[in-house]
Amino acid sequence: MFDNLSERLERSFKILKGEGKITEINVAETLKDVRKALLDADVNYKVAKTFTDTVKEKALGQNVLSAVKPSQLMVKIVHDELTQLMGGETAEINIESRPAVILMSGLQGSGKTTFSGKLARMLKSKKNRKPLLVACDVYRPAAVEQLRVLAEQIEVPMYSEPDSKSPVEIAQNAIKEAKAKGYDLVIVDTAGRLAIDEQMMNEIAAIKAAINPDEILFVVDSMTGQDAVNTAKEFNERLDFNGVVLTKLDGDTRGGAALSIRSVVNKPIKFVGTGEKLDAIDQFHPARMADRILGMGDIVSLVERAQEQYDEEEAKRLQKKIAKNQFDFNDFLSQIAQIKKMGNLKELASMIPGVGKAIKDIDIDDNAFKSIEAIIFSMTPLERSNPEILNGSRRTRIANGSGTTIQEVNRLLKQFEQTRKMMKMVTSSKMGKMMPKMK
Repeated sequence: MFDNLSERLERSFKILKGEGKITEINVAETLKDVRKALLDADVNYKVAKTFTDTVKEKALGQNVLSAVKPSQLMVKIVHDELTQLMGGETAEINIESRPAVILMSGLQGSGKTTFSGKLARMLKSKKNRKPLLVACDVYRPAAVEQLRVLAEQIEVPMYSEPDSKSPVEIAQNAIKEAKAKGYDLVIVDTAGRLAIDEQMMNEIAAIKAAINPDEILFVVDSMTGQDAVNTAKEFNERLDFNGVVLTKLDGDTRGGAALSIRSVVNKPIKFVGTGEKLDAIDQFHPARMADRILGMGDIVSLVERAQEQYDEEEAKRLQKKIAKNQFDFNDFLSQIAQIKKMGNLKELASMIPGVGKAIKDIDIDDNAFKSIEAIIFSMTPLERSNPEILNGSRRTRIANGSGTTIQEVNRLLKQFEQTRKMMKMVTSSKMGKMMPKMK
């Protein structure tokens, strides 16, 4: 995510390294490089120029403390301005009404239908809402079926009608259905086109007028850069939408759309799609995104993801087993499952400050745990619960059964034993004593 931009900005700040103070000359040289980096990232020219002019003004007006290096100060100023450029504060979605109605808009191929499913899943689990997905795309082949499949996967009802009905009627009838059956959230998926046309705009404007949605979200593929910004501008002029959703942000190495769209349409980015899985959706936090662009990681989001998977009862059970040195391969499998639920492994690692750059060119496959799981699943229940009985013949059988080598099995057992000892030490140390005592 934003790899190219992050690398270019880091090179720009190196111009100030070794400088004793900020001067108009070295600031100008640094910001010339920053502006080029932004333009190469497909950021709107006016946005890039205004941004660097503001940074220059603030940098020259600063009294640099002796404890702060000029390059560090410049990073701080750029961070703050990037945060403001992307909206400053985190923008919340308006779903206070019962039922709350969300209208999805965007071009064909932007990921609108998939995002509708992701949003329904997120609001169902995090906000305890009862969503109803509505299929108003009566033109694209299999659009209704795609939404139906998504609805089944997230266990949410879907409303659709025969193709003969107009999208306006379908949307109106869906809201009546929601009120009658107690659904408190209606997400209306509309038709997209390959390019903006008058018919599409008139239709979605008619749906808006008919259902008066609480929230209109414009969904756009972030990888289309300035095209995304231009499309957003045209949609906003007709719909006056409430917020932007950037999809495919995980594949966007430049970042032009994320950095330009707020300034051009004056509407906040509310959500981002970070992968194909149905849980690959995040609320957009400008300050955290600025952290990631500048290579500072995003530890807050990492902690939040971990907390979502945290099970207090399971944690208590596990702590007791660790204290008694009874942590086994069943527990190990359970921990792997929790990590996998948190999302893409490379993305998770990049949230740790300093790690993103180190793993930029390293491919971390989501199947990284596959061979470990295969080895553990090849053990008998007795072996999983009692790792100490794994002698040579058992290890050979496990290697053959898992399609791995005896060396891989031995390596896993060694790592497991080291992990077990470390967990035991932590539990019995002062840190462990400070934790709440389990009765």
